[in-house]
Amino acid sequence: MARDLTPLFEPQGVVVTGVSSHPGKFGFVTLHNLLSCGYTGNVFAVGREEGTILDRPVLPSIDALPDSAAELLVVCTPASANEEIVRTAATKGVRAVFVAAGGYSETGETGAATEARLVALANELDLILAGPNGQGVTSPPSGLCAQIVAPYPPRGRIGVASQSGNFVSAFLNYASQTGIGISRSVSAGNAAATGLADYLEWFADDPETDVGLCYVEGLHDGRDFFERVQAITPRMPVVVVKGGRTSGGQRAAASHTGSLASDDRIFDGMARQAGMSRAPSIEAAFDLAATFATQPLPAGNQVVVLTTAGGWGVVAADAVTTHPSLELAPLPKDLLTAIDSMLPPRWSRNNPVDLAGGETRDTIPELLDLVAGHHSVDAIIQLGLGIQGNTAALTRGGPFYPDHGLRRIVEFHENQENRYATAAVEASTTHDKPVLVASELAVARPDNPMVAAVRASGRLCYPSADRAVVALGQATRYASWRRDLA
Repeated sequence: MARDLTPLFEPQGVVVTGVSSHPGKFGFVTLHNLLSCGYTGNVFAVGREEGTILDRPVLPSIDALPDSAAELLVVCTPASANEEIVRTAATKGVRAVFVAAGGYSETGETGAATEARLVALANELDLILAGPNGQGVTSPPSGLCAQIVAPYPPRGRIGVASQSGNFVSAFLNYASQTGIGISRSVSAGNAAATGLADYLEWFADDPETDVGLCYVEGLHDGRDFFERVQAITPRMPVVVVKGGRTSGGQRAAASHTGSLASDDRIFDGMARQAGMSRAPSIEAAFDLAATFATQPLPAGNQVVVLTTAGGWGVVAADAVTTHPSLELAPLPKDLLTAIDSMLPPRWSRNNPVDLAGGETRDTIPELLDLVAGHHSVDAIIQLGLGIQGNTAALTRGGPFYPDHGLRRIVEFHENQENRYATAAVEASTTHDKPVLVASELAVARPDNPMVAAVRASGRLCYPSADRAVVALGQATRYASWRRDLA
């Protein structure tokens, strides 16, 4: 049975210890973030300074906390003080403790003994203990930003649990950049009492979360972790990035969170058996989690590439052909004939479907619906959008705009880009198939109207065809694994 982590992610009141007026200290930053991101529950500050900080009265000790006023305690005080603080907080009604402070097992034997006492205390008091040596927790559905750093992500469907706080920040940064939001995030730190499997189990039952995304450095009990994750993945995809793949990385992991990195080959084999989707990088992991969170699972591996120009299609065809989980779908005669009626004779007459600049006002939306609706097609990768938006931007910035009919043509180009993005989502939704839009403009010109429209639709605009193919391939493999279980 999954542990109930509701007091951690949806607390009725939060108290922060170690608060001072120094804006660079963890206590101040945590208090600021709690008061700045939309959390509506009670927030209390505990510190040595009298008066107010950020317009909040500073309590002289945890003893001054009103009874039953806060469920979550965020500890930003030194390790030597924390056991007494935690014990007192439990008498005040606190049910979950996040320890941001370091000085525990990551520092050696003495720190490990201090950590063991803290864990024993949490068990004695029946408290959820997150950390220590962690960065914090966010929960956009609750407006909660109880962490010692930025950013605060947009709300979405991805639950993040990581043994590295920096990688939590990386995932939240990608969420802010792409608009593909986060449901919950937690920096597990040393994971002394609450581990990655605990968070993933809770995410799997969380109505706000559709996919789990985690970074792993080492596991104290690998078999327990994989057995628990194997019970999760049939109902929620889990994306994992593994650190400590090499001897150098393993030494770094030991000094970072006190984790002993697992043998990478064993980890990889068990991850596959457990149905986890392992990503080679942080970027690929977020791409895949965003795909799981926003696209339907593919029913098969037959992919059609639609492109407005040949080069993009060639590169995408190479990527699809070399991916072990995907196939470039041959165009059946009826589909080829239907496409033939919509395009000029110079089109590629093959997959990739290269429009060769022959599209009219309605061609791309109609093609997307036609191809997605065909029974032989399982997924579409759409390339070459954004060109009209780029033209509009250059025209807007030129010396002749808005005269000479340029206002009208700029508006036409921008409206078309919106239509294309909307059509991709409509084709995907109508036919329950993934339609992935990819363009370098996602990072080169995020203000492009096509990119903005894709983001507004709640989907990811992939920065390249290669990254779209990698994400689609992983999603296809996971979907196949799930079907084999049925």
